[in-house]
Parts: sequence; structure tokens; C-alpha cells
Amino acid sequence: MRHLMLVLGLGAAISAASPAMGPASAQMDILGGKKPAPAAQAIDKAAPPARIATQDAAAAVRRANAYFNGITTLIGDFTQSGNDGRKTSGTLYLQKPGKLRFEYTKPSPLEVIADGTSVAIRNRKLATQDLYFIGQTPLKFLLKPNIDLARDTKILDVTQGPEVTSIKIEDKATFGGTSRITLVFNSSDFSLRNWVVSDPQGFETLVALSNVDLRKIPDPALFRINYERTDNN
Repeated sequence: MRHLMLVLGLGAAISAASPAMGPASAQMDILGGKKPAPAAQAIDKAAPPARIATQDAAAAVRRANAYFNGITTLIGDFTQSGNDGRKTSGTLYLQKPGKLRFEYTKPSPLEVIADGTSVAIRNRKLATQDLYFIGQTPLKFLLKPNIDLARDTKILDVTQGPEVTSIKIEDKATFGGTSRITLVFNSSDFSLRNWVVSDPQGFETLVALSNVDLRKIPDPALFRINYERTDNN
């Protein structure tokens, strides 16, 4: 069964005919349309960025690397919006290396969990779980212990405005083809503000962060995957 799943974690978009560890059956929302998400448009209007000189662009990439590599744990709220304008929200938990959980607020039945090896996408309502290799999703860039955006991705563009600095990257190591991800940082302290992922079909998802805590340590139980629950139908 061919399906499209837009999942979180540097805007992780997974497009595949089947998961890495078995056919998929989780019923997830398919985001329609080709235009940018309304939330993404709103951010651009609020603080229009401008391209910067090559030297300044390299400095911005170094600051982005320093931000990601300085994180060992993260707990924060997220809001996800897609091309159709619908929004979902929840809590993000991160523990480097390799562990992550996106816990969606009800009525959404979804959970996305990475345990260092695999990414599990759970649907609590349907009691399904699909597994993917962590290295085949853009989630790896949020989870790697050491990130070099210039080495690990192709940098397409760097823009800077009074409020935000944006770095657009391309990731070819994803299911279904190349994904493009725009990382948006607060210009003042270069903390990650939001990201927008565009998958090979042109669908876009924006994920905005708030109430981020880089000191609190998440409960290790949040990152456990029950492999016996994997759906193999």
C-alpha cells in the first residue's frame, strides 16, 4: 500500500511504498495542496529575510551547528500545521543520542518515538505501530550527537532578517526521494524557532516550538518501543 506520512523531527517527511520493517497500515492524515502552509506564509510576512554574504552564511551555519551540538536534552511544546491549515500540537521530548518522542495532544491518536535505532509511529486509536530505520528519516539530524549541516546535508540557501535567520537544507537520504527542510532560528540567540519540511511531492509541514527547556531530563520510559506491537499486515 503506497502512503504518504508527514512526521515530525526536523519536519521529517517519510514517503514510501512500505516501511523499512514491514508494510504500513497506520492511518495518518494526508496533507493536500501544493502551496506553502499558512503558518509558514505568516512567518515570512512578519519578518521577511534577506540573503546574506557567503562569509555571513557560513557563520550562520556554524552557529546552527553549535546550537544543535550543544543540546543533550530538550522538552518543549510543538504546534504542527499543514497545507490544509489544520493544526495539531503536543509535547516534544529529546535525549541525545538518538532518542525522541512527539506526543500529540488528544484527540490526535498519534505518537512518534525514536529509541536510538528505530522510529515507531503509533496510532493509539487503531492500535497500530509502524517501524522505520532511524537513518532513513530526517529525524536523524535532530538526534545525531554531532551535526555538521554542511557535511551532512546540502545547504541551499541562508537568509537573515531582524528577527529570524533561516537555513534551507536538502536531505536525499529519505524514503521516496529528496526532502527540503528550512530551519528557522531566532536571530538574537540562535535558538531553534520552527522548521518547515517540503517532501518530494511538494507537501509542506511547519513545526513551531515553544516553552523549550534544555535542562530538564526526560523520563527514559518515554523512548521505549514495544517491538511486539509492530503491525505486519
